[in-house]
Amino acid sequence: MTDPELVRERHGVVSVLRINRPDQRNALNGEVIAGLAEGIVEAETSDAIRAVVLTGTGARTFSAGLDLREFAEAGAGGAGGGVRDALEVFQRLQDGRVAVPMVAAANGTAAAGGMEMLLGCDLVVASWDGRFGLPEVRRGLFSGGSGTTLGTRIPLAVALELTLTGELVGAQRAYELGLVNRVVPPAEVLPTALELAERIAANGPLGVAATKELVRLWTSDPAAARTRRDHWRQVVFTSEDAAEGARAFVEKRDPVWRGR
Repeated sequence: MTDPELVRERHGVVSVLRINRPDQRNALNGEVIAGLAEGIVEAETSDAIRAVVLTGTGARTFSAGLDLREFAEAGAGGAGGGVRDALEVFQRLQDGRVAVPMVAAANGTAAAGGMEMLLGCDLVVASWDGRFGLPEVRRGLFSGGSGTTLGTRIPLAVALELTLTGELVGAQRAYELGLVNRVVPPAEVLPTALELAERIAANGPLGVAATKELVRLWTSDPAAARTRRDHWRQVVFTSEDAAEGARAFVEKRDPVWRGR
């Protein structure tokens, strides 16, 4: 029996999704995309999961992006039926619209769709051996997921240089540009990502959900952010968790969150 190409593991309230195609540089094929979608939907609908860590197998590559061999065999517009059903969820991942906090453990190089997944995650821990970029133009393509939003994350001149040349940058440069949060030795990537995910998961889930959505929304649509802020104020400040947080503070104990 062969190992699955997308491995799902649990570490307490943190779900780990691991792309398991090291011989193919963890390239994204139909099985991986479908597995990612299933893991994300599980996390979004389970009260027992408070955060997700996304990583890859091996010490060289987080993900090289789209499996070009499968793409070539399927044709320019091709995708299997199972993949098609998962693409909406996968696009939400790339766009940063997954409802639960996403922490990337970039165990190696992230290129093309692999880089777009990092852009969709809320925090990124990078191996100091990793390289990062969007080389699609070198294959006659363009970054069709979230890569063309790069100019909202880093200076426009740098975003244009990276996307038009297709060149990759090292982990330290990615950190200096604000594309990753931590740069650590390869053996520390997953433990560091898990520690960050657990710190997030220890906070009130409603407050975390509101913060995640609003911080991202303010960068792209301030008018919508104002409307959603009013919504979240009503939901969060009148919630059981808000009352529990106050009681726990007064009683000098850890809060017990219910997510409502």
